[in-house]
Amino acid sequence: MKYFPVLCILIALIATSCEKQTTYLGSNQPAVSRKVRFVLYTQKSFVDNQDSVSFKVSIQNSANQVLWDSTLAPMELKDIPDLGHKIVVEKTVPANETSVLKAGFFYTIQNVGSSWYYDSVKTGESLKIIDYNFK
Repeated sequence: MKYFPVLCILIALIATSCEKQTTYLGSNQPAVSRKVRFVLYTQKSFVDNQDSVSFKVSIQNSANQVLWDSTLAPMELKDIPDLGHKIVVEKTVPANETSVLKAGFFYTIQNVGSSWYYDSVKTGESLKIIDYNFK
């Protein structure tokens, strides 16, 4: 009987050491839902400019893989809305994508050229607003 407490402790140690261990490759916390809101407007007057412009909004991961993109209907520069009538597009990022993202606008002005405006979306950032005042 004097070995009974020692025997109980030994059995408890063996029982707990035989528990199934689970290895987590990532965090065991649920993924944060992330949204990107694209806002397009201008505060510059293009009233006399009838050049055509097309905008594409996109989200890319840290490996520059396109996760989502969408092209807006082509418009004339004079038709880009002011701040009071801005174009807003919102997209939810897939929950399994946890890397830092690159999101923004790529645009082409007919007979002029192309350019872009991108910003980063940090890991854990629940809402990123890409506010683009076209100039």
